[in-house]
Order: sequence, then structure tokens, then C-alpha cells
Amino acid sequence: MELVVGASDATMKILLGKLGGLLAQEYALIRGVRDDIQYINDELASMQAFLRDLSASPDDQDNRMKDWMKQIRDVGYDVEDCIDDFTHRLPHDSMNEARCFFVVMRIYELRTWWHRRDITVKIAALKVRAQQIAERRNRYGVDNPSKCTGSSSSGVRDATEVIAEYQLASRQLIGTKEPVGMRKDMEKLEQWVNGPDIEPAVLSIVGFGGVGKTTIATALYQKLQNQFVYRASVTVSQNYDKDAVLKSILNQVRQQDRDYEQQGSSSSSSSTGSSEKKSLAEKIKSTLKLLFPLRRQQRQNDGSSDAKQIKMETMSHDQVSEELKKRLASKRYLLFIDDIWSAKTWDSIKICLPAENVEGSRIIVTTRFQVVGETCCPRYGRDLLHTVDILGGNDPKTLFHESVSECKSRKGSDRVQVDVPEEIWKICGGLPLAIVTISGLVACNPRKSKDDWRKVCDKLFSEPVASLTLTGVTRILDHCYNDLPADLKTCSLYLSIFPKGGKIRMKRLTRRWIAEGFASEKQGLTEEEVAETYFNQLIRRKIIRPVEHSSNGKVKTFQVHDMVLEYIVLKAREENFITVVGGHWLLPAPSNKVRRLSIQSSGSKPINSTRGMNLSQVRSVTVFGSLHQLPFQCFNDAIIQVLDLEGWTGLKEKHLKDICKMLVLKYLGLRRTGITKLPSNIGKLEYLETLDIRQTKVWELPKTVGRLKRISSILGGEKNTCKGFKLPQEKSKDPMKYKETMKALRILSGIEIVEDSTAVAGLHQLTSLRKLSIYKLKIQKNGKTFRELRSAIEYLGSCGLQTLAINDEGSDFINSLYSMSAPPRYLTALELSGNKLERLPQWIIKLTTLSKLTLSVTVLRATTFDLLRWLPMLFSLTFSLHAVKQNQQVEEILKKNMSESDGEIFVPGQGFPSLKLLRFRAPFIPKLSFSVYAMPALERIETFCQSFEGLFGIDALKSLQEVHLKLSDQADDATKFLVDYLKANTKGAHVIIDHLAPA
Repeated sequence: MELVVGASDATMKILLGKLGGLLAQEYALIRGVRDDIQYINDELASMQAFLRDLSASPDDQDNRMKDWMKQIRDVGYDVEDCIDDFTHRLPHDSMNEARCFFVVMRIYELRTWWHRRDITVKIAALKVRAQQIAERRNRYGVDNPSKCTGSSSSGVRDATEVIAEYQLASRQLIGTKEPVGMRKDMEKLEQWVNGPDIEPAVLSIVGFGGVGKTTIATALYQKLQNQFVYRASVTVSQNYDKDAVLKSILNQVRQQDRDYEQQGSSSSSSSTGSSEKKSLAEKIKSTLKLLFPLRRQQRQNDGSSDAKQIKMETMSHDQVSEELKKRLASKRYLLFIDDIWSAKTWDSIKICLPAENVEGSRIIVTTRFQVVGETCCPRYGRDLLHTVDILGGNDPKTLFHESVSECKSRKGSDRVQVDVPEEIWKICGGLPLAIVTISGLVACNPRKSKDDWRKVCDKLFSEPVASLTLTGVTRILDHCYNDLPADLKTCSLYLSIFPKGGKIRMKRLTRRWIAEGFASEKQGLTEEEVAETYFNQLIRRKIIRPVEHSSNGKVKTFQVHDMVLEYIVLKAREENFITVVGGHWLLPAPSNKVRRLSIQSSGSKPINSTRGMNLSQVRSVTVFGSLHQLPFQCFNDAIIQVLDLEGWTGLKEKHLKDICKMLVLKYLGLRRTGITKLPSNIGKLEYLETLDIRQTKVWELPKTVGRLKRISSILGGEKNTCKGFKLPQEKSKDPMKYKETMKALRILSGIEIVEDSTAVAGLHQLTSLRKLSIYKLKIQKNGKTFRELRSAIEYLGSCGLQTLAINDEGSDFINSLYSMSAPPRYLTALELSGNKLERLPQWIIKLTTLSKLTLSVTVLRATTFDLLRWLPMLFSLTFSLHAVKQNQQVEEILKKNMSESDGEIFVPGQGFPSLKLLRFRAPFIPKLSFSVYAMPALERIETFCQSFEGLFGIDALKSLQEVHLKLSDQADDATKFLVDYLKANTKGAHVIIDHLAPA
């Protein structure tokens, strides 16, 4: 396996920047040290250039070259550690601003003499090591890499060359796709799932890695999941955590119950009489004309709310198993259990499922081994064993061209057109993973000729390939990896931090790239934009696969194929870039110092695998799953930059004291932990950029947060429950005091604003703010805080605010935005939710860059569609009722809207040129009719309701692909009839009925 170059290149790039910064501090260095540092800086710069040349000539990497590269990497790590440790041991007094510079300089030298003397010794030793590495290369005959020709690998390019061309990915939605060449198989499997057998049955899909068994199972699961009350999907793999798997299933089941609870709580307390329902249903069946709003009686609380449930984190194995059996016993459920490696694994999961169930439940499992597949489905006639083979005939060619065409050009409209020889997909031996990977390589090298691609094929496989072995797949992955620019190699290696089979949030990854220094400002783009560009390129390269899109059309979560992730993990370990402990990988302990540590749950037993490891130079720590202890005492607090403890149940208040000693910490992830309060010492983390406290019980920030001058993202609160955190109160009423507070803040999400909050005045000073999300408002109408908040939003809107979300349930604040003197013209996303939104601001039609719009359902009128239809970039439009408590006034507003439009809302026939997603979330939805030529780009309609009066004219929506109706099993007869009618009479779009599960 060839040595990784990307990680070493990134390390050198970051290190050279730090060396330059240190050399610029005239007062910090003792005489003589400057020359040593300058020597190391020049030597490492030459080494970096050598590494980049080497990355363009991977064939030149013999064993001597690999060993020499490891030495470069290690000395680079040690130099970086030395600089960081030294820099943060010195006082941060500014010599340039001192009045009596000579006196202050002498005092400073005395105070820091010992620290500066210490670095003198360390730098001198590192200089000797750098000299020895250079001499050793000549002594052992490590040759220069051969000159790279223009038609060879594109890895010599820097990722900045690709930024301008592929800066923005086109906004899109992920739909259900049928696997290529599997139509007959999919029909057979669908018939089995929908079969008459009322007892639980198992479908076992067998095939070796990369053949597409998970793709088939996923497509089947996504297509049929809405026919079941409960659905859950988990990945098991070789070294799995049984409790984590069961808790994941139970958590998904609980979430579906919570969806039902929320839908029930949003219903009206009034109900329509049974005789009225009956006559109304008959009227629908006979005329399908105007209908009247219907209500379902509110479901009685049966005492099964989450408040009375045991917390998932504290549940024992027996408790999880017992509750899972109880919930699934009388409901139709669909389970998807991916990548089972042994019969013992299957038995341990099966025993935790209900023994009796006569609702037609189904279980889909995938495995690489025939004997395991047979064990999972022993009941012939009821269970089904399905073996997946490689693609044959024209299917490889079809899959290749479909995969290439998915890569859009920078304009987001034209498909990529390529002219390649047949050998390029024939060398993949019909293996879908290899074909898709090669398609990403081809799509990113459109300038290569047929002769160039033939040379690639000859280089990979000198003889025709009938079937691809594991070695052959690795060879293809090697070539695709070496084709990556250096920056993308580093970003792809970073994926090895995350566990196998899990969904990864795009924002979590890109923020960590920024904190690690892998994405920095360049070519006029911010760090966030550069990171997003890198992410889009990894999608284009088929290294990662999108799973979910947000309503703004951008990727929300993604996955990495098991074989690709295994390749990346081994590459990262070889480079000593990332060390994985536990998880699905059975890796030997590292012999070198650990640089980035990923601790992953690997069974129910506590993880003690860090014992014996050298953790003194760890820069990044990430925890996944159950972990009893974390060795804080082994870490060097002066160099840790990333600490991601999301979901760690073992985090205690005492650990926060240790965390506040990590002076160079840039990323702190505490999401879904049990903390209730942040210590005041958090203000000492002056380098902190991201603070994630979402889904915790931290409802107020300490005052010292204002000292975090580099903080760019503060994320907190719980959106589903409309709970936010309060900003720290300031005693000083002087707004000038805020000028030095959090000036770099770009994202402030999940806040709660109360009356007499002095923090509102400080919002005016956050001129770099790009996103502001207010989860709760508790202020008096036209009061002081009311006026200050409106003034702040108006001012921030003129400074570059791009996302604004306000949930206002009672203060009538969102209606006051109607009379703003100037529109927030830079907005790309706007959310105005609550109970009393009466009308839309007129300035909304001036938001030419707006792509995502969420409004309260109280403004669902024909005039609203008429006002919004000329927004050129609008991608998604949502009407919702997002509030904890409903009131009678909301119901009256909805009835008034219906009466004003004669019970029917028309969507105009022109406009909405970019709208692809239309969503409704409300107790009931009035009759909607789409005019001819309406919403020409609309691909999906989603409704989440108790009852609705029908969607008419959707056959005129030329681009419509999917209609998703989510409603209760206890919906009224009229609604159920309309749903059945819509499903039977809709052409050209897939109608999905998702029944909410009654608790």
C-alpha cells in the first residue's frame, strides 16, 4: 500500500504558517534562536515542495522513500508541538502598544527568560534532526521523483485550482433510486415484503463487499418503509456493540412515537360531529368539489410520553430489550440490519425482538457470508435468501454513464459529457462499487483523451478482468486517491475519524476541517465556503454518498461505503494521521505518538485500549458511543485543538474544568451530553471557534463567553421543543462595551430572548453575524426589548445577515417586521413561525437571493403564493405551525383564510422558477389547486397533517416526482378517502403514505 502524502502536506502547510508567525515576534526569541528557526522553516519548505512533487509521481515511492517521508512527518509534528507549547506559555502582552517600550521589554525578558531558554534548547535539537534527515537522504540514495507529465495524475494540482470551477454545488433533493440492473430483483423482493404472511419474516441479502447488497436493501427499505408503523435501520459489522445497536433501534421507534405525539398535540380541541363527517364523506365521493375542514378528536394521553420514559443512556440491556419487545409486539414493523458477520450476532439481536407478532412485520438483513445468510432465514417458504451477483450485459455501462451524469457542471444545469473507451468500466469486472468510483475519477478529469484513459487501464490491469478481487478494488481506490489534490487527500483521510455505517452531518465535518486548519480563506472565499467546496468535490469524486438533504437543497448527512472507509482508515493509520480505538476495525496499537484520537464503542465492555499509548501529543479527541472514562490526565492541554464529545454520557461537571485548561481549543462539541452549566473559566479558551451545546440542559451562557474574541459559531437549544439558551446579561448599559465582544461571531443559533435582556443591545455589534436563530421570544409588545431587537435585526440585515429564523408565539414581534425601513437584502434563508403571523412583509419580494422560506400556516392564502412566485432563487417553501401550545386564535385565523378564498386556494400558473420542495405542516390543510404551468421545477410535495381537503391539478406539475403524505392512522374517513383517491389517480409521481404510529 502506497504511503499517504496528503496528511504530511497539510501538516507542513500549517506548520510553515506558525513558523512565520513566530519569526514575526521580534521580542519573543532569544538571540541565536532566530537563525535556527529560519533554517528549520526553509528546510521544511523544501521538504514540502519535495512531497508535492512526490504526490504527482506515486510510482517512485520505494521503501527508502517511504521511510524518509515518515521522518519528515515526525519532525514536522514535533516542531509544531514545540511552537504551540512555547507560544502559549508566554504572556500575550503587546510590545508594540507599550508606552515605555524599553522598560517593558526588559521586564518582559526577565519574566519569560526560562520559557525562552527552554525553547532555545528544543529548537537547537530539532535543527539537528532536520539536518540529519537531509543528510540521511543522500547517504541512503533516496532519489528525486521523476518529472510528472501533463497526462499523468492530476494530484499535482492544488485544490484551489478547482475551487473557481466547482465553487457551488447545485441544490437538489435526494429521491429513491432503483439500483441499476436490479429491476426484476426489486420486483421480486417487493412482492415478498408485501406478501400475505402475517408472521414476522426475514429477507437475507448475501453478497461480497462492493457488489451492491446494501444499495439494494436501502432502496427497498426507503421505498416500502412507509407501509409500516415502526421502521428502524442499523449497521452491525464485525466488531459491534450489541447495546448500541438495540438502543439505536429503540431510539428510532421512540422518535416515531414522538412524531405522533406532536401531531396529536397540534390538533384542535374541537371536533366535527359524526353525522357531519358522514355526509361530508358522501359529498366528497360524489362530487370531489368543495370540502370543509374536518377535525379528529384529540387522542387521550396514555401515560407513555417521553417525560415518563427512562432515559436511553441509563437503560440496561434488559430494559432496552423489554421495552423494544413491548413496543413492537402489536405493531407492523420493518427492520433493516446491515452487515451481519456471524450467526451469533444475529441470535443476539433476534432474541431481543418480540416472539409473537401477527401484523406482517419484516426484517431485512445483509451479510457477506452465505452460511450467515442461511442462518438468518431458516424457515423455507416464509423467509427468503437472496444472493446478489456482479452486473452483467450492458448494466456496467449503464451504471457508469448514470454515475458520471450525476456530476453536474459548475452551472448546475448541464450534465457532464465524457468520451471514454469501454475498457474503463470493463476493468471493474461488473462490481458496482468499482464502477461508481471510476465514474467519479472520469467526471473530474473531463479533459483526458481516450488514449489517456487506455493508459490508465493498462496501468491498473495489464490483462482483461473477468471478476474483481479485493486486491483489484484496492488498486482502483489507490489510483483514485492519488488523483486527488493534496488538500482533498487530507480532507478524505479525516473521514476515518467517524464510525463505520453511520450517518455523518456535513456541518460537523466542515467545522472540524476548519478547526484543524485544513480549510482556510483563499481566492476571496471564507473558510466555510472553502470547506463546503472541498465537501462538494468529495461527493463529485464518489468518495462520500449523500443520504439526506436539508430543505435548502444542500447535503445534510452523508455516508462512506464500508470498503472505501476501510481503505481510508488504513491510509490514515499508515501516515499516523488518525488513530482509531475500538469500533469496527481490529487494528494494532500504534507504535508512534498519537496525533488524532477517535475512540469508538466496540462492545458492551468498557474501552481500555488507550492504555500504553503515548497521548502527550494528541491534537484531536473524538468519542463515539459508550465510554466510562476519558484519560484527560494524559493529554497535553497546550496543544489540543478539537474536542468532540457529542453524545458521551460519561461527561461530568468536573471534566469541564479540565477542558477549560485546553488553551488552544478551537472546536468544543458537547451536543447531547448531560451537562447543565458551563463554567466561568470557559472565557480562557481564547482560540475557541465553535461551541456546540445543542440538546443539552445549558439554558444560559456565563458572562465570560464575551471574552471569546475568536468564537464564530455558538449552537444551542432544542428546536423541536422551542427551548433556547439565554445570552449573558451585562451590567453595563454602555453599548460601546460590546465592540470588543465576539466580533468574529458568524452563527448564533438557538437563543431565547426575554424582557429586559441587556444582551439584545449587544446584537448590534455582531456585524459579522451570518445566521441568527431565535427559538423563543418572551418580550412585551412595543416594549424596550421589543424595539431594540427589531432595530438590531434591521441593522444586521444591512451588514450581511444570510439566515434569520424567529419563532414568536405570543409577542407579535414577527408582524412588526412588516414596516422595516430596509429589507435584509442578503438573506438566503428566512423562517417566521408562530401563532400570530398575519401578513407577509412587502420587502420579501426584494430578496432575490432567498432560497429557503418557512412561514406560519396562518398566512396560507392565495395572495401569499401570488406574492412569492417571482422570487428567482426560491428552492423550498414551507407552511408550518411550529409552536408548543396552540390557541383558539390560530384556529380562527385558519378558518378566516379559508372563507376568504371560498374554501379553495389556487396556486398561480406562472412563477416559482426554482422551487423544488413544497411542504405543509399543520393540523389540517385546505383544498389546494394547481393551475396549468404552475411551479415548473417542483419535484416534491410533503404534507404533515391530521386532515386535508385534497391536492388537485398536480398532474400539471411537469417535474413532480414524489408526493409524501404523513397522517395519523386515526384520520377521518374523508381524509383517508382523499388519500386513496390521490394515490390511485396521480400519474408521473410516486405517492407515499406515511402513517404515524400511535403510542
